[in-house]
Amino acid sequence: MVVGALAAASLAFAPGALAVTPQTATISADCGAFGSGEATLTATQDGTAATITVTSAVTAPIALSQDSISSTLTLVNNTNGSTSTFSGTKNPAIAAGDPVTVGPLDGTVASGDSLEAYGGSLQLVVFGITVTCTATGPQSPGPFVFD
Repeated sequence: MVVGALAAASLAFAPGALAVTPQTATISADCGAFGSGEATLTATQDGTAATITVTSAVTAPIALSQDSISSTLTLVNNTNGSTSTFSGTKNPAIAAGDPVTVGPLDGTVASGDSLEAYGGSLQLVVFGITVTCTATGPQSPGPFVFD
C-alpha cells in the first residue's frame, strides 16, 4: 500500500511532458538555381531544447556522405518578431537524385514561442557551396508552437 501511495505521489509531482504542435509542417521553398518545391519540417521539444529536421525541396546532384552538410535554419517568432536559429551538421547519407535531408538541427525555444519558416531561411553548405532556400508562403498547417 505504501508503494502504491508513493507511486501515485510521484505521478502527481512529475513534470508534464512538453510538446510542440504541430510536429510536422510543410512549406513551398525556393532554393534559387538549385531548385524549388515542397519541403517538410519535423519538430521535437525537450524543455527549452528543440530540434527540427528538414527534408528539402532540393535534390542532391551527387552522392553526399553522412554528416557532410552544414545547415542553419532561421525561423521567425510570430510572438515578438525575433528570429530563432537551429543549426548543425547532421544528415544521413544521400544518394544522387534523392531529396536532401538535414537534421536534427538544434535550437533553443521558450514556452509560447510560435516559430514560422516564412520570412526565414535554410542555408546549406556543401563542399564550400552555399545554397539558400526561402519559403514562398506560410507553413502549413501553421507555425510551430512550443510548450
